[in-house]
Amino acid sequence: MSDIYNPLDKFGQFIVENMRDRGIDYYDKLVQGSWKASSLKLLQENLNQFDEKQLCIIRQCIVSSIDTATHDFLFALQESSDLNDDIQIIVDGHNVAELSDGLDEELYSEYGWYDKYSYFGEDGSRLDSIL
Repeated sequence: MSDIYNPLDKFGQFIVENMRDRGIDYYDKLVQGSWKASSLKLLQENLNQFDEKQLCIIRQCIVSSIDTATHDFLFALQESSDLNDDIQIIVDGHNVAELSDGLDEELYSEYGWYDKYSYFGEDGSRLDSIL
């Protein structure tokens, strides 16, 4: 776990680890057949029908979907703060939207939350856990 220097980074690490990385990890474990829940048995069996290239394409779709949803969530949170201030996320007594020029942009770049806090890196391509 990285050191947290400010409320904005603390929030970013929380979002990346608990939304993005857990979502990607969930898919990776589906492909591996790791889940024991009976409700996932058929899904895991169906994933076994795909070859490695197809599974990588599916994984790219999963990562892209998670990243788009995260971006849109943060954009909406920032917009709500800028327009109404009716929805706030407070970390250590600070409204995180007020600490950023654009929460959705905090995700990207070599200094962005994905790069700093995601196990899978900014592009989500760490495949060592599934293949």
